Amino acid sequence: MSRVGKNPVSVPANVEVRLSGSEVEVKGPLGILRRELVSEISIERKGENLVVKAANDSKHANAMWGTTRALLANMVKGVTTGFEKRLTLVGVGYRAQAADNVLNLTLGFSHPVAHKMPEGVKVETPSQTEVVIKGMDKQQVGQVAADVRAYREPEPYKGKGVRYADEVIVLKETKKK
Repeated sequence: MSRVGKNPVSVPANVEVRLSGSEVEVKGPLGILRRELVSEISIERKGENLVVKAANDSKHANAMWGTTRALLANMVKGVTTGFEKRLTLVGVGYRAQAADNVLNLTLGFSHPVAHKMPEGVKVETPSQTEVVIKGMDKQQVGQVAADVRAYREPEPYKGKGVRYADEVIVLKETKKK
């Protein structure tokens, strides 16, 4: 039994949920999200809540029960408030600048790095060393943040690089004679 799957997903008044076969469509103030679901999972609407149930007792159905409930909850949250990831650039001369849907990064390479944002993801730079990535789809926002971080991951001796705002880098001690 899934502890996560047992909890119902509450749907706010300004959100519409359409269930058609194995597809779920969630429409809210920020936009529309669609997802294809596994056939071994059933979703029922009970008033203001969505209840996720495993259709049978197979191992796969039990495994996907909690996952499907979490995906639904993330879809509802995404169309109402959205998701954001904050990145920080640490290093001398490391800068970021957002222009339309392109993030221009100066990360100590001999060339600037231009990262194009996919559709549905917005980028802001409140300061030259801060990057805020926003969007409705939690997976897509996280993937874009991971792609930007991968250009220059934090190194373990000085901590220079692109890191998540809440990330803690444990610095190694340098070699001594």
